[in-house]
Amino acid sequence: MVLETGLRALLVVSIVSAAAPFVCALLARFRVPQVVVLIVGGVLIGPEVFGFAEPQAVELVANVGLGFLFLLAGYELELDHFRERSGRLAMTGWLISAVISIAVTGLLAATGFVHAFVPVALALTTTALGTLLPILRDNDMLGGPLSRFIMPAGAVGEFFPIVGIAIFLGTRGRLYGLASLVVMCVLALGLSWLPRLARVERFETISHQGEHATSQTTLRLTVMLLLGLLVLASDVGLDVVLGAFLAGVVLRRWAPGDVDALEHKLDAVGYGFFIPVFFVSSGMSLDLGSIADAPARLVVFFLLLLVVRGIPSLFLYRHDLVARERAQMMLLTATSLPLLVALAAVGLDTGHMLPENAASLVGAGVLSVMVFPGLAVALNRPSAASPPDGAPLDRS
Repeated sequence: MVLETGLRALLVVSIVSAAAPFVCALLARFRVPQVVVLIVGGVLIGPEVFGFAEPQAVELVANVGLGFLFLLAGYELELDHFRERSGRLAMTGWLISAVISIAVTGLLAATGFVHAFVPVALALTTTALGTLLPILRDNDMLGGPLSRFIMPAGAVGEFFPIVGIAIFLGTRGRLYGLASLVVMCVLALGLSWLPRLARVERFETISHQGEHATSQTTLRLTVMLLLGLLVLASDVGLDVVLGAFLAGVVLRRWAPGDVDALEHKLDAVGYGFFIPVFFVSSGMSLDLGSIADAPARLVVFFLLLLVVRGIPSLFLYRHDLVARERAQMMLLTATSLPLLVALAAVGLDTGHMLPENAASLVGAGVLSVMVFPGLAVALNRPSAASPPDGAPLDRS
């Protein structure tokens, strides 16, 4: 009976997933991202509206989809950016957002608006790079000058809050969380160097011969790496998205064979099935009742995402991007969702976060995905060439 329920729920979710591109085509003039359609579809089929499916029935597949989302985000990240001006600006921008977030959350806590200081403060500094990737890809925004700045900014907006979760919100204490984080990073670094230190000729031969055959060796090895790091992160008390993100970062160096072909396969598996399930499930899990009881809280958190995480970009990149591109940076960096779900869950588990705040925080994340990227895409029109990374704008 449980299996049948799960299959029926997956069927309903797959219908929403398959229909999303056609809905977007019908709404082409409004430039609605597919992610928005998937989330709205999840709300409609979820228990809060028509009740066609329960999010618990697709939870495992949705979690794998979340893993693929962060895997591909890490896979797209160029570590060389962090040796350049774009990487330094990304870290500076996050630190500025963190300071503003601490001040704002402290004020909200003093007024009794929030009880869970740390989860809310971290939530306001997040950026959903994994969520933004399909939107940026679909609108050809990964090849322009903006991408050199949004990729590191998005990576920092995902990785630093994960570090904060590990250290400040771990169930086994801060020292254990910090030690676990170091172990995960060392393990990821070791995996990235393993092929260079010990190249087993027979292993490489089998991998090359089977990567495009029915054995699909490189794809299977990648999935094994992803699931292995997800399980390890979960076992040591870290958020599972850390394992997925690190898996993506090391994958280009770790994976044998045709890396470009592997990227297309990962896109097919991730965006073709697992990732849409995560977005639909996010819509299904939205607590509309709690949001309706306190709608002002959702509006406050939604605006704070823009003020705390987005507004600093307008000033930080003034020497590197034109006004239109800075506005896009503001909107894109303020987009958040997956980590808000995790932080809301942590706040509820500890009993420190009010249920209405948890629902409003997730709702604000969903709303940010529905509004901010669409506005950024609408601003994506041809303009004068921006300067190379690290060079100041010529405003003469």
